[in-house]
Amino acid sequence: MSTALIRYDAVCKALAAAKSVDVAKEIRNAHEAIRAYARQAKNKTLEVDAAEIRIRAERRIGQLIKNQKATVGLNKGSRLAGSSKTRQADDKPTLADAGIDKTLANRARKFAAILDETFEALIEEWRDRIFAETQRVTVNLLREGDRDHIASARPTRPLPVGMFRLVYADPPWQYEHIVTESRAIENQYPTMTLEAICQLPVPAAPDAVLFLWATSPKLAEAMQVIDRWDFSYRTCAVWDKERMGMGYYFRQQHELLLVAARGTLPVPEPSDRPPSVIRLPRGAHSDKPAIVYGLIERMYPTFTADDRLELFARQSRAGWTMWGNEPAVAL
Repeated sequence: MSTALIRYDAVCKALAAAKSVDVAKEIRNAHEAIRAYARQAKNKTLEVDAAEIRIRAERRIGQLIKNQKATVGLNKGSRLAGSSKTRQADDKPTLADAGIDKTLANRARKFAAILDETFEALIEEWRDRIFAETQRVTVNLLREGDRDHIASARPTRPLPVGMFRLVYADPPWQYEHIVTESRAIENQYPTMTLEAICQLPVPAAPDAVLFLWATSPKLAEAMQVIDRWDFSYRTCAVWDKERMGMGYYFRQQHELLLVAARGTLPVPEPSDRPPSVIRLPRGAHSDKPAIVYGLIERMYPTFTADDRLELFARQSRAGWTMWGNEPAVAL
């Protein structure tokens, strides 16, 4: 699991475990400082992650205020910081003691009043809008230029030469139904048509395994890709993103990692077979959990960069040959 995901998970657990307003406020203030630093450093992902934690912390503050009212109660009076005056009403704690002003208290109460499911959906939409805003220049180019040409773009580097026994792919699927222009996949990265993906001359060995990412709406097309690449479907794993996205029938919270094979490549040893559900929160748009590399490597521990090929790669990984919009390299 990446350091960023570990930190995010740890902070969320700390918020859930917070029993006092001042603890939640400390987490809120710390991530507001991180957000300010990330903005200065032009690290958009860190900025958005920190802003989300700040929002979640404010919601937790609202929940704790509500709990405090229902248990020990809140002082209806006030006490000035550094003053020797006694509280006007009683000796119950005040929000001012925890540094909570009226503005923050009101915002926190509003966040806390939102149902959990609705809150998670709102957070998801908010993240999408933020990242879409960072792509404004790309959006303008797409609108002014030849959209079909750009949308059909694929990595210009030739496919690597070899007979790879393991292929890992996250195709840039092209979606026909777009709710709003700002949510278009092409605003995030160039996509490819189904036929263009199917026509790729994948350099797989006669005995090989394929790990293919597919969203629920693209499941049928993913099966066509498996067939055209000369593999046969075997099974799948599910990535539970822990937060809902959009969807026409179901609010999508998962993606599928399909497994296909050809020839007589042996299946992984029982001790090397991971569970079929991966539970990790989603990151930036279309990013897949880095932990999946480790799961696959454990399933086939003797493979090297001459055996493992990642198609449509967006990062480098030791022990793999990568092919994407960057040069193909074996690491």
